[in-house]
Amino acid sequence: MSDLEKQYKALPLADRLDLALSDNLPQAYRPFMVHEQWMVIKCYFARRADLGMEEIGALINDQDHVIRLCIAKRPDLTPEMIASCVNDRDPNVRHAICRNANLSAAQRQQLQADIDPLVARAATKPPKETQYRQRPGQAKLIK
Repeated sequence: MSDLEKQYKALPLADRLDLALSDNLPQAYRPFMVHEQWMVIKCYFARRADLGMEEIGALINDQDHVIRLCIAKRPDLTPEMIASCVNDRDPNVRHAICRNANLSAAQRQQLQADIDPLVARAATKPPKETQYRQRPGQAKLIK
């Protein structure tokens, strides 16, 4: 473990949460947030609009469906990431991807035939523009 990682892990949870939301998050801390053990911190980090593709790629493969759901709401997913969400084992992730404007016709049809009725119904609705929230001093977050 590097000194920087030790420094990060020594931070109180409240400070880590502030960093996850900060519009001045040090670049060096970002890799630690991708692998953060505390769910609330990782979830806020996953909602940041400024995530890089490498960060998105790591988070979309997270074991926790809540993190994958946060990523599924993004408008900048690659076709492979969209396919991963469409075929996710968790219906909440499939529901979140239903309104993505970049779904293919085949993916939309697949979701309309989903075993989960809420997913199937959401897939019949038109694409929805991504909504953001930004409080003063905080990063822009996807709602």
